[in-house]
Amino acid sequence: MKRTILCECGDFVQGHTFKDYIPTSIGPSTPTFGHSVCGLIFDLVDGELPKRFSTRIQLKGIAMRFAEMNKMEEELVGLFLLEVDRLKSRGNISDIDILIAAHKKVKGP
Repeated sequence: MKRTILCECGDFVQGHTFKDYIPTSIGPSTPTFGHSVCGLIFDLVDGELPKRFSTRIQLKGIAMRFAEMNKMEEELVGLFLLEVDRLKSRGNISDIDILIAAHKKVKGP
């Protein structure tokens, strides 16, 4: 599984990017990229990757796109969605962390 970036808008950044230059602590014109769907620019030098905290229903839609992106077998999709739901009920875990943990649990070692 490749590490993907989940944007704050709820979409995966995969391939929908643009180049930009922003001022950061290392220089006045640091190269970076943004999400072309919503226009969010990622500050990977001074900032962190965006964390998204969706509702349970929104997260299940994102989880289905995640399963399709990772070509998950149909038998495992139901288990994956149950694991996503279980992890969401634990509390304040970001969406991408829930998706990755559920994917690892369903796929096994």
